[in-house]
Amino acid sequence: MDEITRIHHVGVRVRDLAVSRRFYEKVGFEFIAGPVGPEPVAIVEHPSGVNINLILNASEDASPENVLMDRPTKHAGYTHIALEVTDSERVEHRLDELGIEITERVEFGGARFFFVRDPDGNVLEFHEPAPGMSTRRVPTAAADEAEPS
Repeated sequence: MDEITRIHHVGVRVRDLAVSRRFYEKVGFEFIAGPVGPEPVAIVEHPSGVNINLILNASEDASPENVLMDRPTKHAGYTHIALEVTDSERVEHRLDELGIEITERVEFGGARFFFVRDPDGNVLEFHEPAPGMSTRRVPTAAADEAEPS
């Protein structure tokens, strides 16, 4: 569908608005509104335009385990949000200053990315693309074969 222009927002289920708000504000998001709506939602947005809806209906008695990431049986569903950054070393340093633990680091094909967890175990990836790589479209072998010459 050519009408799709970008991701508008991502919904992340959380337990406590105050705790989640502090975390997302630490990593640069601004509180916009909330709670609003029938399943109360609070909205945070980064100056880059990335918008996250904090869905305020996680059960207080639910396990802190992330069922999509922490169990050996892999369930279908969204596993993380990837935020593109221009300087991953600077972001790592800032997260360290904020006391936010990096849970995994990966380098692949010149790209550098690492992962953190919010207070509810939701995963955020900070991704610095490989130099010279466009993130708009990376062709796959199957897609290249399917395109007419």
